[in-house]
Amino acid sequence: MSKKHQRFLPWIMNQFALPSDIVSDLPRVTILGQLHVYIENHQGLVVYSDTELTLKTRTGLIKISGSGFVLKMMLPQELLLEGTINDVTYITG
Repeated sequence: MSKKHQRFLPWIMNQFALPSDIVSDLPRVTILGQLHVYIENHQGLVVYSDTELTLKTRTGLIKISGSGFVLKMMLPQELLLEGTINDVTYITG
């Protein structure tokens, strides 16, 4: 992101009362208990198995570990995962 863009984003957010996650394209992870994970603003699968899911995001990777994983929905920037979730890790880099 350019420096001009970085200075402009806070002004846009304040002027239009926009949430920062929408304007900055950050991933949003919603976990429902230990059974569901809904992820928005991802950039694709890196690893998928019945015990692990790794997604690429603009700022790094999101790794989910557990068992019995089933992809219930996958759209270009959204994903719904069901199974037993044991761990969610955000890896920058």
